[in-house]
Amino acid sequence: MKRSKVMATASIRLFNSLHLNLQSRTRLLHSQSQVTRYSHLSPDFSSIGSPQVYISAFTASHQKLYFSIKPNSIAELISANEWSDVIEQELEKSNPTLKHEIVLYVLKKLDNNPEKAWNFFKWVSEKHDFKPNYPLYSLMLRILGRKESMDEFWVIVKNLRDGGFHIDKETYVTLVSNFKNAKMADDADALTKLYSEMIEEDVTESTVKGVVEFVIGSDLNDEVEKKVELELSLSENTMLRILKELRGHPLKALGFFRWAAKHLGYIHNTVTYNAMLRILGSNESIEEFWNMVKDMKDADHAINIDTYTKVSRQFQNGKMIRDLVELYELMMDGPYKASDQDCSKLLRLISLTGNPDMDLVFRVVKKYEAAGYSLSKAVYDGIHRSLTSIGKFDEAEEILEKMRNAGYEPDNITYSQLVYGLCKAGRLEEASKTLDEMEAQDCVPDLKTWTILIQGHCMAGEVDKALACFTEMAGKNLDADADLLEVLVNGLCTKNKVDDAYALIIEMVEKAKLRPLQATYKLLIQRLLGEGKLKEALNLLCSMKKQNFPPFQEPFVQYIAKSGTIKDAKEFWKALSVKAHPSLSVYLNVFNSFFREGRHSEAQDLLYKCPRHIRNHSDILNLFGSTKNGTVPI
Repeated sequence: MKRSKVMATASIRLFNSLHLNLQSRTRLLHSQSQVTRYSHLSPDFSSIGSPQVYISAFTASHQKLYFSIKPNSIAELISANEWSDVIEQELEKSNPTLKHEIVLYVLKKLDNNPEKAWNFFKWVSEKHDFKPNYPLYSLMLRILGRKESMDEFWVIVKNLRDGGFHIDKETYVTLVSNFKNAKMADDADALTKLYSEMIEEDVTESTVKGVVEFVIGSDLNDEVEKKVELELSLSENTMLRILKELRGHPLKALGFFRWAAKHLGYIHNTVTYNAMLRILGSNESIEEFWNMVKDMKDADHAINIDTYTKVSRQFQNGKMIRDLVELYELMMDGPYKASDQDCSKLLRLISLTGNPDMDLVFRVVKKYEAAGYSLSKAVYDGIHRSLTSIGKFDEAEEILEKMRNAGYEPDNITYSQLVYGLCKAGRLEEASKTLDEMEAQDCVPDLKTWTILIQGHCMAGEVDKALACFTEMAGKNLDADADLLEVLVNGLCTKNKVDDAYALIIEMVEKAKLRPLQATYKLLIQRLLGEGKLKEALNLLCSMKKQNFPPFQEPFVQYIAKSGTIKDAKEFWKALSVKAHPSLSVYLNVFNSFFREGRHSEAQDLLYKCPRHIRNHSDILNLFGSTKNGTVPI
């Protein structure tokens, strides 16, 4: 049976069980005045908290602009052409000052083209007498570590080793994993052997660890200074290694960074400053991070693109959105600009904060345009997403008009954002009518749009209407997926319609051949057990097993130990059986739970129902022997 028909049948059955009178709903299309209800207002963005925004910026054409940023110009020249003597001559004409951060920037731009990255690396190394440092070698290893460029990869490994460097653990693990995934077992084995040799040859390793232990465990004083002076040659490579070992102690790392400059006369460069920024880029040391940025600027050093990428990820993980925006602005003002994709990614992050700050949105867009980019559809959608999320629908419609004028038509992504915002604002009827508007514009709502609409109804407690939408969707020959099933199951459980959720999931698994999410199974099992419906919960456990999910034991063990019978325990073990019997640990888990509940006699009776090899197992005998001696197992 086609899944969409099964969905429709399942939904109708649910409606019948809820005594719902299902009738096909016909929606009236918006009148022209409704469709254009947002377009008559003048664009006053002061109402959304951004009086500094220049609205004219949104009318830029979407022609590609080329701008004279030297690092980007080098990368674009190499990316757009095959490497040749002509390219080298063009590069020579530009007379670039090939600092570390410029080379790093260009290589990062070429990371998906190992041949061009290799040619550029050779050119700067051989013809410009450029001395690669460890971060550049490490980047080249990651770029070249693929089947088509393994000859060049091993050349870099040799150069790295000859230069007194070694492959760090993080790079080694990444490379070996990549080799194994690409079925390059010989290269993985060779690298593992070489890495072990490097560890054995590394005479600095023990000294670095000693200094790190000293820095972590004591104040930076004369004793530490003597130890460093006597045992350590503080080269750039050694400084980087010490800082990397201290990355879990950002303030200690900062103390050593400053102390080495003040007391040992170490002169920090762009590489060590950037290493320090990567360590400080977290909530607990954000003030020190921005102070370090200022120190870098005063010392005429710039944040490189690799540091930006890594710190951005750290800020994102720490939900430090304002700091992320400030870092983006800083990079867009400098020579090593963030990619054009970073703008739309950042706008999306802002929109997902729950209550997007429109000032941050327009700050990002302004910097994006100032760098010479014209607004893409992804950027327009990013602005629109935040506006709809905070219920600024008039302003959102204005952005859509500007998007259309720039040559971009709204699609499922754009409309889905509007549906989400309307549902969030409790305007469910308007959200439903938006789908009619989509069809009128020859934009057929897809599964994602329907899922957002159904989820909006569920979150508003309108589960009956959500099921009506589900039935309507199925009638349009759209198949549900695991995400939509989870939305419906969650909605039904929230309204205590657990039986209906169970009926839905069984029908979708058995007839529509849908594979639910593991989280959906877990939620429904817990809710069923909470209502004493062990049989249905065990049925879902068997279904999980057929879907190759790991066994979800704990709620069953707790339920059976507290209020279950011997028969219930046997049924549970049967549900977990792979062949004849479940593993010993399953039996032990149940018996331990019975003992903790004080049900010793039931545990003894249950033991007699177990297979002989379980009853006579030493762990089982020891368990029951301890209880006879008055000891209750933990």
